[in-house]
Amino acid sequence: MYKVFGSPKTRTFRVIWMLEELGQPYDIVPTMPRSEDAIARNPSGKVPILEVDGVPVTDSVAICTYLADKHGAVTHPAGSLARAHQDSVTQFIVDEIEGALWTAAKHRFALPEPLRVPEIKETCRSEFAVGMERLLARLGDKPFAIGETFTVPDLLAGHCSVWAANAKFDIPEGPLSAYFARVCARPAFEKAVHVRDSVS
Repeated sequence: MYKVFGSPKTRTFRVIWMLEELGQPYDIVPTMPRSEDAIARNPSGKVPILEVDGVPVTDSVAICTYLADKHGAVTHPAGSLARAHQDSVTQFIVDEIEGALWTAAKHRFALPEPLRVPEIKETCRSEFAVGMERLLARLGDKPFAIGETFTVPDLLAGHCSVWAANAKFDIPEGPLSAYFARVCARPAFEKAVHVRDSVS
């Protein structure tokens, strides 16, 4: 039984989705970022945190990659060229898509108010649009990021699409919107949404 510390309305959602994809049991311990419980397990105070045999694993991308590797699903084998490509797309999503979303979010609520620059959101929108163009080029005519199989970067991209919709960032119609719809139509995603909406 895994223990997940965080709020399903944060990046913790990714870990819940991954655990649902893998069919693994878990408990959620509602934990807000920078709370005492979070800082006790992660010096940065960030969530999610996955506790495995009493040992905390931090960072949503690292957690999802660990779980996929451990259970041998939603990933290509470490050391394979397919895995190198998978990790490349994962890093691209974190840098060029999530980066724009998180920068905009920081200037909306996360940074101390004197440091917030609301106007930066337009720059973030522009960077996000470029990220969408590059994602489309990487996808080509493949159903998923690496080909026929749903893997870690698809899960991250799907979560970013939900984040983008909530932040009112534009997702281009056509192949990209169809890709995100396909990713978010997965039963495990729907289960994770149910969990998110059920946990206070």
